[in-house]
Amino acid sequence: MTTAKYGKLTAGLIVAWFIVSLTTSALHVFQTDPSRPPLPLGLAVVIPIGLFLIWFAASKGFRQFVSNLNPRTLTLVHSWRLAGFAFLALYSYGILPGLLALPAGWGDIAIGASAPFVAMLLANPGHRRSFIFWQVLGILDLVLAMTLGTSARLIEPHGITTSAMLVLPMSLIPTFAVTLLLILHIICIAQAQRWPEQRYAGVPKQVPSSAV
Repeated sequence: MTTAKYGKLTAGLIVAWFIVSLTTSALHVFQTDPSRPPLPLGLAVVIPIGLFLIWFAASKGFRQFVSNLNPRTLTLVHSWRLAGFAFLALYSYGILPGLLALPAGWGDIAIGASAPFVAMLLANPGHRRSFIFWQVLGILDLVLAMTLGTSARLIEPHGITTSAMLVLPMSLIPTFAVTLLLILHIICIAQAQRWPEQRYAGVPKQVPSSAV
C-alpha cells in the first residue's frame, strides 16, 4: 500500500471514529450510574489506542507511513488544547468539580500555549530529549485528567459529579479528542527515538518535512 493510500485510509478511519463517538454519545452509551465505574468511557479510550499499537506493530507499511508524518504538524495540533479554558468556565459555573476542571484546564492551556514553540524550536534531532520530554508532559496531562475524571466520584462522593463529561458535547473530549492526542504524542515519541544524537554543537539537522 502506498503512502497516499495509507493517508486516505487513516483519514477515513479518523472520520469514522468521530462519527461513532458522536453517535454513541448521542445515544447516551457513556452515561453510567454514579456508583459504578465508567466502563464504556474507559473502553472508548483504550480500544482505539490498542488498535493503533497493534496496527503499528504488525504492519511495516503503516510504521513507515507514521514515521514519515511531520512531527511539527503533529505537535501543532495540540495548540487547540488552549480550549482547556472551557473546563475552567464549567468549574466557575459549578458544572464540573475543581478536582477535575482545574488541573485538566490549566494543564491543557499550558500544553496548548507551548505547542507552537515546541513545534518550531524543538522538533529536530538537536533537541530530541527536550522534544520527547514535552511529549511526555502532554501525555501525563491527558492521563491525569482521565484519572481524575473517573475517580472524582470516589474521592468526593458528595461533591459535584463529572456527569457533564458523559454527554454531548463534552463527551467528545474523552471519547475522541483525548485518545487522538495521546496517539499523536506516541507517534512523535516514536519518531524522535529514531533521530540521531547530536554530538557536536551547531545547527541541528532537520527532520523530513513531509506533510501529514
